[in-house]
Amino acid sequence: MSLNPFPYQLYLVISEADCKGRNFLEVAELAILGGVDCIQLREKNDSTAEFIHKARQLKDITDQYNIPLIINDNLEVAQHIQAAGIHVGNQDAKPVDLRKMPFMQDRIIGYSIEYLSQLENEQTAAADYLGISPVFKTDTKKDTVTEWGLEGIRTIRKLTDKPLVAIGNIHLKNAREIIRAGANCIAVVSAICGAKDPQKAAYELKNEIVQ
Repeated sequence: MSLNPFPYQLYLVISEADCKGRNFLEVAELAILGGVDCIQLREKNDSTAEFIHKARQLKDITDQYNIPLIINDNLEVAQHIQAAGIHVGNQDAKPVDLRKMPFMQDRIIGYSIEYLSQLENEQTAAADYLGISPVFKTDTKKDTVTEWGLEGIRTIRKLTDKPLVAIGNIHLKNAREIIRAGANCIAVVSAICGAKDPQKAAYELKNEIVQ
C-alpha cells in the first residue's frame, strides 16, 4: 500500500542533456518559479558519482523551495542525497523490495505502468503513484511499450485509486484534456527543458491544469 500522499500537479523530469546546453540547475529553478511542484532527475548515462554530484546540486535548489526531488532508478543516489523518493520502471528495482529497505519506508515510490495487468500486481500496491508512460510517444524515451492515449488514461482511472502521473509528449495544447481524462498530474521533459522561457512554459502548463 502507498504510504505517501502525492498532491503534485506539474512534475518536471530533467536531465542535463534534455536542457540542450543550458544550465540544468537554472532551468529547474525557473521551472519551479513557474509552477513545477515535483522534480525527477534522470541521468541514465552518468556514473554514480556524476549522478550524485548533479543530484546534490539540484537538491540544494529543490530544498530551498520545499519541492520533492525524485531520483530515477538509482537507490544509491537517492540514499546518498536523502531524496524524497525514487521512480522505477518494469526493468528496474521492484517497489515491493524497495519498500522493505529502511531508507525507503517513508519515501515516495513511483512505478511506471506499461500494461493494464500491472494494476493487479503487488508492485503497484507498494507504489505511491503510477507513471502512465507514455500517453503519446515521444523522442525523449524510446524504450516504451504501450502508447496509452486519452482512452488508456480513462481506463486506468476506472481501475485504480492510485495517483496517476501522465508523461509522454505532453504540451500546452493537450495538458488539460489529459487531466480531464483522469490523470492527477502531468510530467513533462521537452515542454519545459526545451522551452525558450522555462518559467513561462511551466506557468502556462500549470494554468491549464488548475483551471
